Amino acid sequence: MIQTAIALIVALTTASLADRAVADDDFILMQSTTSTQNSGLFQHLLPQYQMLSGTEVRVVAVGTGQALKNARDGNGDLVMVHARKAEEKFVSDGYGVIRHPVMYNEFVIIGPDSDPATLAAAGSATEALRRIAASAAPFVSRGDDSGTHKLELELWAAAQLAPDAATDEWYKDTGSGMGRTLSIAVELGAYTLTDRATWLAHQKRGDHRVLFSGDRSLFNQYSVIKINPRRYPSVRADAAQAFIDWLIGPRGQAAIAAFRLAGEQLFFPNADTNN
Repeated sequence: MIQTAIALIVALTTASLADRAVADDDFILMQSTTSTQNSGLFQHLLPQYQMLSGTEVRVVAVGTGQALKNARDGNGDLVMVHARKAEEKFVSDGYGVIRHPVMYNEFVIIGPDSDPATLAAAGSATEALRRIAASAAPFVSRGDDSGTHKLELELWAAAQLAPDAATDEWYKDTGSGMGRTLSIAVELGAYTLTDRATWLAHQKRGDHRVLFSGDRSLFNQYSVIKINPRRYPSVRADAAQAFIDWLIGPRGQAAIAAFRLAGEQLFFPNADTNN
């Protein structure tokens, strides 16, 4: 009798652990950017998808460069980032399968209300950066190979400037995510480049505001890519593709459009474009 009871307990425990393992395995891992996480977008989107599909989407929120590096190391099932050249190389090098545009917003330059570099009078993003450099007004860079940092470097190059934190006292390099960089910029009374969504979600703005926006060079496209299952057999290819199909389909696109903060739309769906 005792042996029978023990055998039953073992059998029930084993079944319970097996069921838990199946449940714990019912997820996909997405490497993504800090802006999509910090803005609150994923907290809005992912529960909707999980309720519909039963699949949890877990997110590693880092800069775009680190997200793509993690994916190249085979860590994850898909990536959602915002640096087109790096994304296209990721796919062409065989690490990813098809780049799908998902949504866009814009980058902006924020700074103190006093605007010592008079960015409000600038006619372009490159002119805005030239004004900052000419006035030696403090500027804070993420310096982390994120999509935001990549664009910042492109803009400095277009302005024919190459500020260096090691030699230019007005140029600070945080090596941090967008939220931390914004906090430092506010503390120092400095300018910085940020995506509009993260700025709107940022709580401690001090006397800072958006001082430059609207330039075509500040267009901020987000895309999603499935990590190549032929290269990494551990990729949950079907589950990842199902999420991508939802994200770029009518329901996912409507969910993105519906996400607002203080009544303002933060991201604009554009899955039917070639951006």
